Amino acid sequence: MSTQPAWSAAFTSEELARVERIGPLEQITRDWAWAGSTGAGVKVAVIDSGIDAEHPAVGGRVEYVSVGEEIGEIVFDVEPHGDEFGHGTACAGIIRGLAPDCSLYSIKVLGPRLRGRGAVFTASLRWAIDNGMDVCNLSLGTTKREFFASLHELVDEAYFRNVVLVAAANNMPMPSYPSLYSSLISVASHSNDSPEIYFYNPHPPVEFGALGIDVRVPWQNGGWITATGNSFAAPHITGLVARLLGKHPGLTVVHIKAILRALADNMVDPVGDTRQ
Repeated sequence: MSTQPAWSAAFTSEELARVERIGPLEQITRDWAWAGSTGAGVKVAVIDSGIDAEHPAVGGRVEYVSVGEEIGEIVFDVEPHGDEFGHGTACAGIIRGLAPDCSLYSIKVLGPRLRGRGAVFTASLRWAIDNGMDVCNLSLGTTKREFFASLHELVDEAYFRNVVLVAAANNMPMPSYPSLYSSLISVASHSNDSPEIYFYNPHPPVEFGALGIDVRVPWQNGGWITATGNSFAAPHITGLVARLLGKHPGLTVVHIKAILRALADNMVDPVGDTRQ
C-alpha cells in the first residue's frame, strides 16, 4: 500500500465527516438565511478604537480587551474601556442595529488619533482567533508591506478555524492588508440608504459593497455624526453574517461567502432562464 500523502487523513473512510447540505444556491432566500435571527449566541469582535458601551446604539453588553505594547512586550487588559475616537462605537452601533443580540467584544488597538502599531494589530487578531470569536470586524488595516506575511498567516488560520473576518478596503486607491486577502470578506461602500442592501463584485479582490456613504453613525459622548468610509460599510456585512450564523450555526467561511453572493441585490437570473 502506498504511503498516504500529507493532509489526506481527513478523507479516509474512518475519518470522513458527514456534512449537512444547505441546498442549491438558487433556492436560498433571505428568509432562509437570516429572517427572525438577532445574532443571539454569536461572538462578534470589533477590533478598533474601543466601544462606548453606554451609547444608546450599543446598549451595553460588551466584553473588553485592550491590546498594547510595553517595553517590546504585548500586553492584554480586560478591564472596561471607552472609545477615544468614536470609530469603534460607530462600527459596533451598526452591527447592533442589524444583530441586536450578538455578543460584542471590544478589542481596542487604536488610540485617540486612530493610529496603532502593526504588532498590536496582529496580536489582537491572534487573541480573537484563540478566544473563539465567530466574526471579527476589521475596519482598519495597514499599508506596510512588512506585515503582509504575518497578517496573511493569521487570516488563513482564521479561515481554517472557521472565524469569519470582515475587512474594510482602504479608502485610498492603494493596497492595504488584510483587506486584499482572498480568505476573508472584503467590503467597500455604496450610497444606497438601506442598511440591508449590499452588492457583489464579480471582479475582486474587494468582493462586496455595503452602505458606507453619508451614513448616520453613533459617535463619542452619546452623539451621532454623518460619515463616509469603507469602515462603515464593513460592519453592515458583519451584522448580516452574525444574523446568518445565529440562525445557521456551524456554517463555514466558504458557505457564508457563497450565501452572501447568492443573496446580493445585484444578482440576476441568467438570460433565457424560464423559472417562474
